[in-house]
Amino acid sequence: MSNGSSITQCLLLPLADPWELQLWHFWLFRGISLAALLGNSLIITSTACDQHPHTPRYFFLLNLSLLDLGCISTTVPKSKANSLWDTRPISYTACAAQIFFFLFFLIAEFYFLTIVSYDHYVAICKPLHYGSLLGSRACVHMAAAAWGTGFPHALLHKANTFSLPLCGGNAVEQFFCEIPQILKLSRSHSYLREVGLFVITVCVTFGCFVFIVGSYVQIFRALLRIPSEQGRHKAFSTYLPHLAMLSLFVITSAFAYLKPPSISSPSLDLVLSVLYSVVPPAVNPLICSLRNQEL
Repeated sequence: MSNGSSITQCLLLPLADPWELQLWHFWLFRGISLAALLGNSLIITSTACDQHPHTPRYFFLLNLSLLDLGCISTTVPKSKANSLWDTRPISYTACAAQIFFFLFFLIAEFYFLTIVSYDHYVAICKPLHYGSLLGSRACVHMAAAAWGTGFPHALLHKANTFSLPLCGGNAVEQFFCEIPQILKLSRSHSYLREVGLFVITVCVTFGCFVFIVGSYVQIFRALLRIPSEQGRHKAFSTYLPHLAMLSLFVITSAFAYLKPPSISSPSLDLVLSVLYSVVPPAVNPLICSLRNQEL
């Protein structure tokens, strides 16, 4: 990281100019983070202390809850501290670590969401083969692949981003260190390397998203064959919220990282980042509890 000798800290974007509004944002983020912590902790506790870990669905929910806690714990605490104490600085090392861990949790979570969609597809469309397709060994292998895939992706993006010369100052126009905002500080054409990495990552994630959509198309086709109207309504109300939150997560994160600079603005960037990094970890436990009444 060649920038370390010239830049020792970055300045994060304050969520509001008057300190009173910053306090309002502090309490808002505090409430959201507490909701995420409580909801995901309850899922982790209920799945770890009951018989549910012996079933694939609850094993995957356990992993998703851990990733949700990791995502929101990487970005929100520093933003809350800055709002409370009316400060902006974050050390260069902490900024690099924030990018690495956030991308690691974010990418791993997306792969787990792909696995969960496959679990739903098998449960609805191939129930007789559920035990053979989603045995204990297969579940462990898929989980290990999801966690393992997030690490090289995050390491590669972090290393490439912080190898660029940051000649545009040290003011990051975001409440946490986000790669698109760091790239704005680079005046070098070598930033195209990171754009190329993003294209590769997007192609892979887009393939996963197509798989997810295809799985839910098959699921909804199977649900439409349920003879009871009440049964169909219950089934759709179970899966539609999950699909809606998944779509929000994918669309906002993809747009945040791939939107052209010409339409970028601090307010738009802030809204997008909140929608894909703060809202899902707080809302996912509620959706999971609605979909799985045992929780």
